[in-house]
Amino acid sequence: MANIDTICVQGGYHPGDAEPRQIPIYQSTTWKYETSEHMGRLFDLQESGYFYTRLQNPTNDAVAAKIAELEGGTAGMLTSSGQAANFFAIFNIAGCGDHIVSSTSIYGGTFNLFAVTMKRMGIDFTFVDPNCTDEELEAAFKPNTKAVFGETIANPALTVLDIERFAKAAHAHGVPLIVDNTFPTPINCRPIEWGADIVTHSTTKYMDGHGAAVGGAIVDSGKFDWDAHADKFPGLTTPDDSYHGVTYTKQFGLEGAFITKATAQLMRDFGSIQSPQNAFLLNMGLESLHVRMAQHVKNGQAMAEFLQNHPKVTWVRYSGLPTDPYYEVAKKYLPNGGCGVVSFGVEGGRPAAEKFMAGLKMAQIATHVADARTCCLHPASSTHRQMTDEELLAAGVSPDLVRLSCGIEGTEDLIADVAQALDAI
Repeated sequence: MANIDTICVQGGYHPGDAEPRQIPIYQSTTWKYETSEHMGRLFDLQESGYFYTRLQNPTNDAVAAKIAELEGGTAGMLTSSGQAANFFAIFNIAGCGDHIVSSTSIYGGTFNLFAVTMKRMGIDFTFVDPNCTDEELEAAFKPNTKAVFGETIANPALTVLDIERFAKAAHAHGVPLIVDNTFPTPINCRPIEWGADIVTHSTTKYMDGHGAAVGGAIVDSGKFDWDAHADKFPGLTTPDDSYHGVTYTKQFGLEGAFITKATAQLMRDFGSIQSPQNAFLLNMGLESLHVRMAQHVKNGQAMAEFLQNHPKVTWVRYSGLPTDPYYEVAKKYLPNGGCGVVSFGVEGGRPAAEKFMAGLKMAQIATHVADARTCCLHPASSTHRQMTDEELLAAGVSPDLVRLSCGIEGTEDLIADVAQALDAI
């Protein structure tokens, strides 16, 4: 395997003689064919090719292949957003009457997707504290459990998932572990190497890196043996009548069954495709991902150390701090650092936090996180406002929590901006 830095730059697309050096943007909804028989073979999944961009597009597939290579997976697909990626990853193997075990410490939008929207679809979720005991984790499983879900670094609580422990529990019950790896990216953590089976991303964040294009991605490790648990996953292991009886594990193997089914069924029916233009922009971001993540981590670590010693800051959460409760587990999974996001509390609670953010000059108040420009957010009044106080605390989001996403600006300039905003309180 090539060095991960090289994959960022050259993975996924390999032009031939006299072909475009940059990935072409296939800005077309459809493809022309000489015969109906040829198109029919594509519709029957008897051969690979393109016929409608709602399902697949060459630009998207090249970028998805790069992300799969970065994660060490066997197949990947792009979606219209990270929310769509997490929805597809679960709905591909779970339906009405099924059950999922999820960490409580996840992004507020994902929590709402699971606890409200997918619950209305008949899928039940049991939420467990990422620091729960083995006994508590074991008790969360049910006979109809189909997967376990967690975030490598939770947004915005910044808890670090013990991937091996959750993977072991999932596999003991014959189900896959799905891990959202948005914050560390494969540059700083490759969950598949620690036992994860499916990896998802909001590519809108560090992968794009410029706040230019919304998108998501799913990567399959190709390692989970669906056939060994065929009774749990009939959608993958029995004939699909909507595609003339194709059995995905038989026709595409463990390496391709999951992504092919997600494309052939879910993308066909829900249409949450990433536009080719956005995929092109995403690839431009991926080419510098390995360089940018190092600066994000540098700024995040320096900011966390500064905040930890400031008299107007009551607490700081950043796994790179020796005092952080996730410091030891982060050393295992994130030896090169996690990301540029720092969560902290301002003395004086919610009013003081809001005054602090209003005093920032370089950092911008924005819903976004994890791109080249530093931005700041008060989750309890924005991204997590749909959650009750009890749910907020369970997700690791206190009312005074401020999420600061350190960009790639000069470290000293960022600290000076935060310092003057704190002094103004």
